[in-house]
Amino acid sequence: MLRHALERGGHRVIEARSLLEAQAALQDRPAVVLTDLRLEQGDGLAVLREAKDIDPDVPVIVMTAYGGVEDAVSAMKQGAMDFLAKPVDPDHLLLLVGRAIDQRRLVKENMLLKEELALKRGAPKIIGEDPRLDAALHKLQRAASSDATVLLLGESGTGKELFARTLHLLSARADGPFVAINCAAIPEALLESDLFGHEKGAFTGAVGRKLGRFEVAHGGTLFLDEIGDLALALQAKILRVLEDRTFERLGGTASTQVDVRVVAATNRKLRDAVEAKRFREDLYFRLSVFPVEIPRLADRSGDIVLLARYFIERYCRDLKKPPMTLSSSAVDAMRAYEWPGNVRELQNCMERAVLLTDGVLIQPSNLNLTFAPGRVAAAPDPWADIDLSGTLAEMSRRVHAEAERRKVASAWHEANGSLDRAAAALGVTVSVLAAKLRAHDLAS
Repeated sequence: MLRHALERGGHRVIEARSLLEAQAALQDRPAVVLTDLRLEQGDGLAVLREAKDIDPDVPVIVMTAYGGVEDAVSAMKQGAMDFLAKPVDPDHLLLLVGRAIDQRRLVKENMLLKEELALKRGAPKIIGEDPRLDAALHKLQRAASSDATVLLLGESGTGKELFARTLHLLSARADGPFVAINCAAIPEALLESDLFGHEKGAFTGAVGRKLGRFEVAHGGTLFLDEIGDLALALQAKILRVLEDRTFERLGGTASTQVDVRVVAATNRKLRDAVEAKRFREDLYFRLSVFPVEIPRLADRSGDIVLLARYFIERYCRDLKKPPMTLSSSAVDAMRAYEWPGNVRELQNCMERAVLLTDGVLIQPSNLNLTFAPGRVAAAPDPWADIDLSGTLAEMSRRVHAEAERRKVASAWHEANGSLDRAAAALGVTVSVLAAKLRAHDLAS
C-alpha cells in the first residue's frame, strides 16, 4: 500500500523486509528512508543507524503504532527526521516524503555552494568517487558547520592535511589563518616554544618574544598533525587550551587567550596508546569530538586510475610536456599494486612517470612500483632467526654449535654418506667427523 501510494506520487521505491535486506538496499544511497520500528528480523533503530553511517544527511522517517510514540521520539533523538503513526495516511506520507526530499536538496545545495566558495578561495580538490571517501567528505562538511574539534584518522599519505585545509575553507573561519604543525617533525625541546611561543630570556637564545602557533592561528584553524607522537607534558598543555582557550608562553606568567579551532590528525591507534599510558585519556576524548576516518587508497581502488589521470594532467601542464595517457598494462599494474604510501605515493609515482616518459604513453616500466607483485623481494636478514639471548659466552656456544651442525650436515650430504670424502672436505680426521656426527645426531 505504501509503495503504491509513493509510486503514484512519482517516487521510485526500493523495498526491504528485514534489516539484512535494508543493509543491501541502503548501498543504493536512497534520497529518503522510511522504516517501521518493528521488523521481523532486526529493528528500525538499527536501520536508522546503518543509514546514517552510510550517509549522515539522509532523512529517515520512522513508522510506529500509536502505543510506540515514545520509541519514535527516541528514534528522533538518534537522528530520525520525523515519525508516522500507523495506520499511515497516504496523503500525510507524501507530504512528509516531499518535505524530506526538499530538506535533502537544500542541504546538498548548501554543501555545493560551500565547496564552490572554498574552491574560489583556493581550497585543494579532493579527488575520488568511492563511497568510503564520499562518507568521509560528508562528515567533514557536517563538521565544518560547527567549531567542534575534529580528529582525522588515517594512514600516512591518505591526505589528512588536505582534509584539514578543506575543512578550514568550508568553515566560518575560512577568512582566518590556517596554521599547520607536524608534532613528530620537531624535537620535543623546541615543540613547546613552537606551539605556545616564548618570552624574552625564557632560554638561551631567546632574544625576544616569539608568538607560538596557537597565537598565529587566532581566529582561524590550527592543524596538529601526528598528534599521537606528542609528549605527555605537552599533551597536558594542549588539553588546557582545548578546555579554556588559554595558555602561558614559555618563560611567561600571564595567560593568553585565543580563539582557535583545532583539527588533529594521527596515523596511530590512539585508543591503544591510551591503554598503554602513552596518551592522555582526557585529551583523547577531547580531540575525538568529531572523528573522521580517511580510507586507504587500497580500500578505494576504483579511484586509483582517476587520481592518476588527474596527477598526470597536472604534471604535464606544470612540466610543459604534451598530454600523456596510461597504457592498459600500466593501468593493470597500478590496480594490482597495494600502494603502501597511499595517495602521496601515487602522486610521486605519476610525477616520476611524466618525467621519465619520452612519448605520450606511460608504460609499467615508467612507474617504477617499488613493491610491485613479482618483483624480487629483499634478501631476509640471516640473523633474524638466531637466538642471541643469554650471556656472550652462552650465545657464542649456541651459535657455534648450530653453525658446526649445519656445516657437518652439508658436507655429509654432499659426500653421499662417505666418511672419507666428508672428512677431507671438512679438513678433519675420520674419527673427529664420526664424533661430530654422533654429537649432532646426524649419523644414520
